[in-house]
Amino acid sequence: DPQFCSEATGGGGSAQFPWDKVRLPRHVVPLHYHLLIHPNLTTLTFTGTVDIDVAVAQPTKAVVLHGKRLRVTGAAIEAGAGNPCAARDVRLLWHPPREQLALLSAEPLCAGHNYTLRIQYSANLSDSFHGFYKSTYRTQEGELRVLASTHFEPTSARMAFPCFDEPAFKARFSIKIRREPNHLALSNMPLVKSVNIASWLVEDHFDTSVKMSTYLVAFIVSDFKSISKITNHGVKISIYTVPEKINQAHYALDAAVKLLDFYEDYFSIPYPLPKQDLAAIPDFQSGAMENWGLTTYRESALLYDPEKSSASSRLWITMTIAHELAHQWFGNLVTMEWWNDLWLNEGFAKFMELLSVNVTHPELRVEDYFLRRCFDAMEVDALNSSHPVSTPVEDPAQILEMFDEVSYEKGSCILNMLRDFLTADVFKSGLVQYLQKYSYQNTKNEDLWDSLTNICPTVGTEKSELQGDGFCRRNQQSSSNAHWTKETLDVKAMMDTWTLQKGFPLVTVTVRGKNVHLQQEHYKKGVDSLSPTENGYLWHIPLTYITSKSHTVQRFLMRTKTDVIILPEEVEWVKFNVDMNGYYIVHYEDDGWDRLINLLRENHTVISSNDRASLINNIFQLVRIKKLSISKAFDLTLYMKRETQIMPILQGMNELVPIYKLMERRDMDDTEKQLKDYIVNLFKDLIDKQLWSDEGSVSERMLRQSLLMFACVRRYQPCVDKAEEYFSKWQKSNGTLRLPADVKTAVYIVGAQTSEGWDFLLSKYQHHSFSVDKDKIASALSLTRNKDKLQWLMEEGLRGDIIKTQDFPYIIVSVARNPSGYHLAWTFLRENWEKLIEKFELGSSSIAGIVTGVTNQYSTRPQLAQVKEFFSSLEEKSAQLRCIQQAIETIEDNIEWMDRYFEEIKTWLQKNQP
Repeated sequence: DPQFCSEATGGGGSAQFPWDKVRLPRHVVPLHYHLLIHPNLTTLTFTGTVDIDVAVAQPTKAVVLHGKRLRVTGAAIEAGAGNPCAARDVRLLWHPPREQLALLSAEPLCAGHNYTLRIQYSANLSDSFHGFYKSTYRTQEGELRVLASTHFEPTSARMAFPCFDEPAFKARFSIKIRREPNHLALSNMPLVKSVNIASWLVEDHFDTSVKMSTYLVAFIVSDFKSISKITNHGVKISIYTVPEKINQAHYALDAAVKLLDFYEDYFSIPYPLPKQDLAAIPDFQSGAMENWGLTTYRESALLYDPEKSSASSRLWITMTIAHELAHQWFGNLVTMEWWNDLWLNEGFAKFMELLSVNVTHPELRVEDYFLRRCFDAMEVDALNSSHPVSTPVEDPAQILEMFDEVSYEKGSCILNMLRDFLTADVFKSGLVQYLQKYSYQNTKNEDLWDSLTNICPTVGTEKSELQGDGFCRRNQQSSSNAHWTKETLDVKAMMDTWTLQKGFPLVTVTVRGKNVHLQQEHYKKGVDSLSPTENGYLWHIPLTYITSKSHTVQRFLMRTKTDVIILPEEVEWVKFNVDMNGYYIVHYEDDGWDRLINLLRENHTVISSNDRASLINNIFQLVRIKKLSISKAFDLTLYMKRETQIMPILQGMNELVPIYKLMERRDMDDTEKQLKDYIVNLFKDLIDKQLWSDEGSVSERMLRQSLLMFACVRRYQPCVDKAEEYFSKWQKSNGTLRLPADVKTAVYIVGAQTSEGWDFLLSKYQHHSFSVDKDKIASALSLTRNKDKLQWLMEEGLRGDIIKTQDFPYIIVSVARNPSGYHLAWTFLRENWEKLIEKFELGSSSIAGIVTGVTNQYSTRPQLAQVKEFFSSLEEKSAQLRCIQQAIETIEDNIEWMDRYFEEIKTWLQKNQP
């Protein structure tokens, strides 16, 4: 039909595109999409027809919606029954930069009436990981099989069908898919019937969905197999995988059943669909996606082999399923109005992982790992390039950039803090109220705060004082509750301070007799951190503390720049932010730190392991902003010779190893070696005690994996010898010998150091019986000192045949962390930037991870100059990415850090040599 082609360019004076904003107009609202999709897995193309029933809110000649890389072959607007105003001479215009198309009618459409937009189109299956894209896998016989799957969030539904691709345009979807008889089609809803169109073609009709956003639509055409179970509430749960891996689906199936039951009970809102499918997709960019009724996962986030998978893999799979199923309520049932409040989806799902898995899988002890997230969030949130949790965004790249540590990790940490502050019961009642009130709707930040405020109208100073609605139990000894007097607890005022301004507070504590003086300021690392405090950076901080005299947690809401708490008696020491439940860090003036260091040295188990981990974290953060000397921080680490718990140990490593890596990047041989020896020596006793088996609790097993890996990478001889012995036995057995799951990584790393060991590992990487070990093997392969092999790994990762492209970001960052590879990784990033953007999308967290991962250990001025020069040479959209600002700030910070502390560390190490 020629009329479409001539105007598809959007050129020509007559064909002025009728809309000039990124956000769609509100004149026309979709009610129901009828979608027919027919993919061809041989030609890698698909055709589609979509009929969209719409309501017109105000008279308009133009219907503007989204479409991207679609070839439209026909378009019409039909008036609904009893609608007197017909559309005439419908023309189609495109605006590719904004990914919009418009249907133009010669006569205006009438307000208050319904119409149906009918569009026929065709397109290529996408070659990336978003839209309707191609995925492949090899069978055990080596045959390459093709499937097609979708990933739409945030703005790629428009690549699969023309639609109003914004989260607030919720509608129902009726989907039909055409496929070959030997394939299977899946979508959000159950299959209603299949019609044979021809001997070689079947049309599957899926039930009509509930009202939902476009980014949650999903469909898959594949040859997957499945296993199923019914939950206590009667929902059918199925796991779909490539046929040869279905025996690795049982763990996920049981976990999903438990978790869906937990959420239905916790939220007191039934899951509204008859089924929930979880599908493992062979090519997948992120970890997983919460499409309503058809959640999708990368294989390593869903598949578990009880014989071969490690404890950390079990934890990750459980948390990922918990996250996606939480979204069925937070995100799917109740959705943010616009992407600026993405954290309402992601912060919640991240936080609910903790709450749900704690109940369904107590043996995983997830609460042990929660604060690690808050530390990770603080790392980016301390930079000037950070952003508030809720922040304005417009175009697709900016929207993608919202999927970062601030929306996910910080979002979950401030919710955890709020729950701790409001108490679990009050918090839960508020959430349930929020979900019930806004079901099938869209919300903003303040809607959540309103729901949480109404629960608890006032807060009494008496212990357990019940309010009229019977909710507000606050079991606090009425110690320093002077500030929680009979005033309304304003959740919104409090939480606005955490979501509408970036960064987090540093609370400085000065003890004078019984008086504890408090002061808050904005914690900022980097060059301008000494500038006077910006106006208005003030937080409402729910402080908690324990003292040498009382282990009862005391609470105090700090709303002013400075304040004073009066203790009942003088104390030896005080520790604020109990268990690091609050998103803030604490500095102790005068001899406050010495007292805590002393406590750790004399009897570290007096405080919890999370408290110990937070002291380790906080002291190094204070060194960064020159509040303390590096010697003081190193003094604190000395106690760790007696530490046995996973969180403080991993935290100690997370602070010390990067310092060592900075030196490694500058070839500072002597000091670097001394520091390495100091770290190894700290953990030596614990490393020597590790059993090379799979015994123990999940956290013991995860600690074993981390310690042995650390010891072998640092060439600690007893560990290397043992790993070499294991590796040669394993190699002799041609890989049939069963290695304990949690020691595999260490064994592989040591084995990969020789050329033939590396080649042997690569051959096993490609072998189907090592599918659950792929990530561990890749990590070992990237630790070789052979530069040709490292270069080959990155090239293969980008090509995507032997190593899947989905694993490339992980590979290049591992190569960059390798002293023999960091030049190679940087050169590779520069030379392949365009390809990377095409594959992973501008603004995605994959790109951010690559940029920061490749550069975050640089600490010299020439390196900084190179990084600045390369990124400023890119076109504007790339050059403005937040991850680039983060990378530059981090390098500047590293330079300043090394200039300031290198000599002092050197002196300290010489004094404290074992």
